[in-house]
Amino acid sequence: MQAPTMNTRSTRARLAPIAPRLEAWRRLLVWSTLLLVGAVLLGWPAPAQAIRIKEIAAVQGVRSNQLTGFGLVVGLDGTGDQTTQMPYTAQGLNNYLQQLGLTLPADGKMQLKNVAAVLVTAQLPAFAQPGQMIDVTVSSVGNAKSLRGGTLITTPLKGADGEIYALAQGNLLVGGAGAAAGGSKVQINHLSAGRIPSGAQVERSVPTPFALGNTIDLGLNSADFLTARRVAEAVNARMGAGTASAVDGRVVRLLAPANTDARVRFLAEVEELQLEATVPAARVIINTRTGSIVMNQAVTLGPCAVAHGNLSVSISSTPVISQPNPLSTGGQTVVTEKTDIQISQDNGSLIEMNAAPQLSDLVRMLNGLGATPQDLLAILQAIKAAGAMNAELEVI
Repeated sequence: MQAPTMNTRSTRARLAPIAPRLEAWRRLLVWSTLLLVGAVLLGWPAPAQAIRIKEIAAVQGVRSNQLTGFGLVVGLDGTGDQTTQMPYTAQGLNNYLQQLGLTLPADGKMQLKNVAAVLVTAQLPAFAQPGQMIDVTVSSVGNAKSLRGGTLITTPLKGADGEIYALAQGNLLVGGAGAAAGGSKVQINHLSAGRIPSGAQVERSVPTPFALGNTIDLGLNSADFLTARRVAEAVNARMGAGTASAVDGRVVRLLAPANTDARVRFLAEVEELQLEATVPAARVIINTRTGSIVMNQAVTLGPCAVAHGNLSVSISSTPVISQPNPLSTGGQTVVTEKTDIQISQDNGSLIEMNAAPQLSDLVRMLNGLGATPQDLLAILQAIKAAGAMNAELEVI
C-alpha cells in the first residue's frame, strides 16, 4: 500500500475540525431518508392539495348569456328541406325575399331542395362589446339530409328579453360526410348540425354589475360553509381584516375599491389566492340508464353482509303453421305462436363485507361480490338503506 501523500495529509488536517459536524449531517440525511421511506410504506396521508379561488368561485353577475335565432341555410346540393312537408322553410324564404324587394305570387308553390330551416345558437360571453366575433352553432329543424357545403344567411340572434344582440352569417363547417345511391346509404358522423367559427358579430353589450356598488359577491360553485369560511380567511389574510365576509355557504362578500382599474387589480389578486382544498361530501352518483356508478373519495362503508342472487327470465316464441286437411272446403292456413318461458335463479351466498374506511377498500369489497354494474345499483341502494354506507345516493 502506498503511503499517503502530502496533499492527502494536509486535506485531512483541514477537515479534522469539522469532522463531527459532517458526521452529524450524514446521520440526519440517513434518518430523513428512512422516515420518508417509512411514510410511503405506511401510507401516511399526503398534504392537502392547494387550489386557487378562481377555480371554486366566480363573480356573481358576470356570466355569459344564451342567444338564439331562426335562419336559413342556402347553397345545399339537393339535401335541403322538402317544402311540402316543412312549410316554414318556404315561409321563411318568402319573408326574406320580401325584405329584399321580391314578391312571390300568393299561390306560388316553391320546390326548394337547396334550402334548409335551421336554429342558430350562441353564447354571448361576459364583457362582450359591439364588433367582437363569437362562434355559432347551426342545427337543422326540418328534414334536411345534410347541411354540408351550406351558407347561413344573415340571422338575428336574440336574448331572453327579445332584443337582438348579434348577427350571424357565414359558411358552415360540418364534421361529417355521406353518400347515397341506388337505395344504399353511407354516413359518417352527424350531417344535420354544423358550426361557424367567429360566425356572429356582437351588436349590443350586456351591462354587468361589476363596477356598481362598494361590494362584490363571490359565488362558490358548490355550497359549502367550510369552503366559504376558508375563502374569507384567505382574502382577509392577504388584503386586510374585514375585506371579506362569508354571507352563507354559497356567497362571500368583498369590499372592493371604487376605481375600476383598482377593482380589476383587486379581483385579479383575489382569484390567484390559494387555499387548502376541502373534502367533498360523500356522494354516490348512479346512472340507471347506462349502469354507471361514480363515487368520490369521502365514501366509506361500515360492516355489513350481502347476499345477492341473479334471476333471469327467458321467453322464446316459435311460429307454428296450421294447415287444413287435403281436399277440405273452407279451410284456411292459420299461423300461431308457441311461447316457452323459463326462469332460472342462481344461488346467492351471504358475503361478509368488512368496514372500508377508504375508497380503495370499498372498491375492493364491491369487486369481491362479482356483481354486474346493474346488480351493484340494487346492492348500493340496499346498503344505504341498511345504514352501512355514509354517502348520499343521487340517481341521474
